[in-house]
Amino acid sequence: MEWNGPFPLADGTLNQQRTGFMSSQHRILVVGVGSIGERHARCFHETGRAEVSICELNADLRQQVTDRYGFSGSYGSLEEALVNPPTAAVICTPAQVHIPVAQQLADAGIHLLIEKPLSTSTAGISRLQETLSANRLHSAVAYTWRSNPILRSFQQAIASGRFGKPLQVTMVSGQNFPFYRPAYRDIYYNSRATGGGAIQDALTHMLNAVEWLVGPMTSVAADAAHLKLEGVEVEDTVHVLARHGDVLSSFSLNQFQGPNESSLTVNCEEATVRLEAHQSRWRWQAGTEDTWHDETFPPMERDTPYLAQANLFLDQLEGKGKSLCTLAEGLQTLKVNLAVLQAADTHTWQTISDFE
Repeated sequence: MEWNGPFPLADGTLNQQRTGFMSSQHRILVVGVGSIGERHARCFHETGRAEVSICELNADLRQQVTDRYGFSGSYGSLEEALVNPPTAAVICTPAQVHIPVAQQLADAGIHLLIEKPLSTSTAGISRLQETLSANRLHSAVAYTWRSNPILRSFQQAIASGRFGKPLQVTMVSGQNFPFYRPAYRDIYYNSRATGGGAIQDALTHMLNAVEWLVGPMTSVAADAAHLKLEGVEVEDTVHVLARHGDVLSSFSLNQFQGPNESSLTVNCEEATVRLEAHQSRWRWQAGTEDTWHDETFPPMERDTPYLAQANLFLDQLEGKGKSLCTLAEGLQTLKVNLAVLQAADTHTWQTISDFE
């Protein structure tokens, strides 16, 4: 599932250096070629480092995407695709079948990049982890914000300790979701069971990003409602309070406002550090008499973070880098998703460790 938020897109320098002269070393199978699956397939193809094939149940869609890009293979089932096994697979099916599909691929010895959220429940994940370990397979969860150069720079600055220990985090985000996904009524978004609604679709990016910055959440409280989006009943607006141990955080998200904006503020012991995605910058201020100091970045094309993510995953397969978001980190954010859903529905605080 794709996030259409205002994060300026990931730096393409490394990708541009590779594209066009790297020989194809990997065979990548993209399973499910709806909007996000087609984007992954296109971006892996554009790295110049992989031969891409697709697996899609919808015959018309499968043919359209194959004709559009000229991919090396086109299959109507996993069984057909696994006759000539790929190096790795990118799983872009609806979220509730991510784990069964991943298990079938892992049993066949295929490395995995799994779209977010990891699933809609924790069922089957322990077995998948065991198979990945036994077969010595690489895996990652496709939380694409982590390949954004602004967030990466922001995270590195906070992790360096230069601003002191993080104490409080506030994130505010909004966008006109129908503008970016006009088919939202007819896709996964229209049901929580398929990973839809604001919590599992957009908020999960925010939750995962903040966990990357200040550590895993330990408890949450939430409120959510359907306020505006026509043709669906799932929540389009969410407020969350959370703890990451002794760090406090809060989140505010809606999917109907006109401005496409996101801001992320981390109040540390020595300074306030703020990422303003819609301004292509992060900035910091050390005290009342100080001024803002800006770190600015050029905006990028929409495909660029996916291209960066594809190259980072290929690097992981080649032993040149670590997973951008490990399966364990994706599982942690899945538990937070489930806790937020439960907290919003029951108006109670939820403990993350209860969602095993």
